[in-house]
Amino acid sequence: MGKWGPLTAVSLGTFMLLVDVNIVTVAMPDMAASLKASFSSLQWVMDIYALALAALLLGAGGLADLLGRRRVYVVGLVTFAVASLASGLAPNVGSLIAARAIQGAGAAMMFATTVALVGASYEGRDRGVAFGVWGAVNGAASGIGPILGGLLTQRLGWRSTFLVNLPVSVAAVALTLRVVDESRNPDARRIDLPGIALFATAAGASVYALTRAGEDGWGSPVIVGTFAAAAIALAAFVAVEARSPSPILDLRLFRSPSFTGIMIGSLAMSGAAFAYLMYTSMWLQSVQGLGALQAGLVILPIPAVSLVVSLLSGRFLHAVSPRWTIGLGMLLVGAGVAGQAVLTGDSGWAALVPGAVVVGVGVGVAVPNVTAATMASVPPERAGMAAGAVSTFRQLGFAVSVAVLGTVFRSKLQDALDHTVSQAAAYASGLNATFLTAGAIGLAAGAITLLLVRRPASAPAHQQTSQAALAQK
Repeated sequence: MGKWGPLTAVSLGTFMLLVDVNIVTVAMPDMAASLKASFSSLQWVMDIYALALAALLLGAGGLADLLGRRRVYVVGLVTFAVASLASGLAPNVGSLIAARAIQGAGAAMMFATTVALVGASYEGRDRGVAFGVWGAVNGAASGIGPILGGLLTQRLGWRSTFLVNLPVSVAAVALTLRVVDESRNPDARRIDLPGIALFATAAGASVYALTRAGEDGWGSPVIVGTFAAAAIALAAFVAVEARSPSPILDLRLFRSPSFTGIMIGSLAMSGAAFAYLMYTSMWLQSVQGLGALQAGLVILPIPAVSLVVSLLSGRFLHAVSPRWTIGLGMLLVGAGVAGQAVLTGDSGWAALVPGAVVVGVGVGVAVPNVTAATMASVPPERAGMAAGAVSTFRQLGFAVSVAVLGTVFRSKLQDALDHTVSQAAAYASGLNATFLTAGAIGLAAGAITLLLVRRPASAPAHQQTSQAALAQK
């Protein structure tokens, strides 16, 4: 493999974990029929992976700094592979959800170490080339997920969307052990276990309550109690992090308006741009009668356009303040999603395309600048933590948005069916409400970003290279 062996090993793992965020999007109808899964169960199949990834990402980074990044990456790969096998063989939806949670934990160990492993393996010009290739792999993973999921589901069944990870995992483990050197952070301190546990509890309880609220009712004692538990865990997390000598997230970073604004934008970004696609896929297959592959092709304009625009924006917009690239990018995302809320009972899939293209443009403008702007808004010694926070907030926002939008979709769909509207019209009504909610999230995040974010000071050239490489979905 020569000098590019370490890059290949890291890119294989990164590609897998990012593909698995949305590879199941178009497999949901087949999965529901096979496992007799309820609507809320399908939400958890989609949601639990992103939730586990977000909840454990910061903690996994600290663990890797202390124990060794290659070691944690390999453990993550093995965990991911075993969980993928369990997902592919799951006899029921409960087993599948549990396996997806473990898969997300493995993904967190992998994702938390990839940047450091690439950085430790290359120097000078080679490092810039490596980060550029790694970033391109990330962009390709985001775009190929629905297409690969549709192709596998239509030809081999939904279980193949998980089992396909096994040969890739074996290759990645073998290559990593052979060509990647171990590295650690010599200044790493103890792991903030209380902070990790409290953050995971707050995130998990919030998503659970949001997911179940549509079925149990917002006033249900269980829902109210779960929200209360989430609030208590969040308050305890803030208290613990404020006093911890080695916090997983230094809360003083939020004193910077730019950092706060970018975190809000990151929280909303994936949720506004992608979380509704699960429900879009259900409409495409259940109402429009498309196959899984065709549904993936309808979704393709978003990642395809965003990839092209991100390449162009990296070349022509690198000198523009992140206030404008992120802020206006999020406004475009919000407008594009809201622009898809034009469905009626007679609408076809083509009605979604114009809005999807606008979403793709917005994502392509905003995403490449998020992590670079975050790292430039904090002290250099906190750059790694800030980069991890961006990825954490992005995945957490996706998980929360899947839950929120699912509640909106379910409520509007049921209300329409209660009024004896046709199934096609009821689905259209539910999707329109979902689009408008996601669009509002995007527009609000764009406005907040424009209000809070300011142009950061110029970063050194080597730091800018690393920053650009971190800008992925």
